[in-house]
Amino acid sequence: MASMKAANRLMVAFDEGKGPSMGCWQMIPGSNVSRTLARTGVDWVVVDCEHGNMDDAAMHEAVPAIAACGVSPIVRIPDNQSYMVKRALDSGAHGVIVPLLYTVEDAEKLVLSAKFPPQGHRGFGSPFPQERFHPDLGSTDYLQQANESLLTIVQIETKAALENVDGIAAVPGIDVLFVGPFDLGNNIGRPIINGVMHDDLHAAIARVLSAANKAGKKAGIFCTSGEQSNGYAKDGFHMISVATDTLILQASVMEALSTAKGLGPAPKLTGPYGK
Repeated sequence: MASMKAANRLMVAFDEGKGPSMGCWQMIPGSNVSRTLARTGVDWVVVDCEHGNMDDAAMHEAVPAIAACGVSPIVRIPDNQSYMVKRALDSGAHGVIVPLLYTVEDAEKLVLSAKFPPQGHRGFGSPFPQERFHPDLGSTDYLQQANESLLTIVQIETKAALENVDGIAAVPGIDVLFVGPFDLGNNIGRPIINGVMHDDLHAAIARVLSAANKAGKKAGIFCTSGEQSNGYAKDGFHMISVATDTLILQASVMEALSTAKGLGPAPKLTGPYGK
C-alpha cells in the first residue's frame, strides 16, 4: 500500500532530522506561481489564505500544483474555524497552519477539527485529497492514514498564546509551534520597526523554541531573508520559511533596476511581504 506519510515531504524531513526543513510562502494566486516556487528546492510551500490573495478556488489550484512537484503544500487558513480546516485538508494539503490561537482550548479545538473520528470530528467525503499524496491511494486509504500523516501547525503570535505556550505545546495532535514574529512583536508591545527586533521579542521567540523542544514537538518561524533564516537554523528551529513570493519579486526587480541605473544596491525591504 502507498504511504501518505512517505509522500509528506515536510513530515519526512522532520522524521529524518537531518537539519531544518526550509520552505517558502505563496501569496500570489496561480498554479504556475505554485509550481515555480515548488521547483526551487524547498520541502514545502505555504499557500497563504490568511493574508495572501488566495481564495478557496486559488487554494484548490495551488495545492495539487505543489504536490505534483513532490513538495508538501501547507495551507495557512484565515482563522481557527472547523470548516476552514476541513476545506484546506480536503484540498489535499499535507498540513495546516492556523493563526490567532490564544489558549490550550483553542489548540484542542483545532486538533478535533483536523482529525477523523475517534481522535476528532473531521467530516469525510472529499474526492480530492488522496491524489495529492500518491496516485494509487483511494479514499479508504486516505481515511485510514490521514490522522497520522497530516501536520497540525499552530502559530504563536499573540500575547496569550505566548503565555500559554507550554500548555499548547503539550496538546496531543499539535505537531509544530510556528512563530509569526511580526504579529508576536506587535502583541507583546515590541513591534518590528524597519527590520529591527527588540530583545524582548528575541526572548519570546526563544521561549517558543524551548517549549517545542521540551514537549518533543517542532518549532517553525517566518523569515524575510536567507541571512535571517540561517541564524534561526543555527538556533535550532526545525521549519523555516526563507522567502515570500511578493517580497522576492519586488526585491529582485528593485535590485536589477538599481544596478541598471548605476545606483548601487537597492534599499533593503523590511516588511514581512515587501515594502
